[in-house]
Amino acid sequence: MYWDVVEVIPESDYCLFVRFKDGLSGRVRLRREDLTGSLEPLLETDFFRRVYIDSGAVAWPGNIDLAPDAMHAQLAHEHSEQEQAS
Repeated sequence: MYWDVVEVIPESDYCLFVRFKDGLSGRVRLRREDLTGSLEPLLETDFFRRVYIDSGAVAWPGNIDLAPDAMHAQLAHEHSEQEQAS
């Protein structure tokens, strides 16, 4: 799908640089307060840095993943707002 992740780079403060199959790219910031339950392991910096791509989705060991379509929609919306502002 066009929203498949083809590149992911962990950054500081629970931020990920992601690039999608359609060329859209940007930074997705995970909010610390949302990292609960099955996402709680991501609070540990070393674990967060173990991010990888699994079948087009951002993933971590232990079957933790993020929905690529939601990240794509967020970044597309942010890019659209930036274009309208300029």
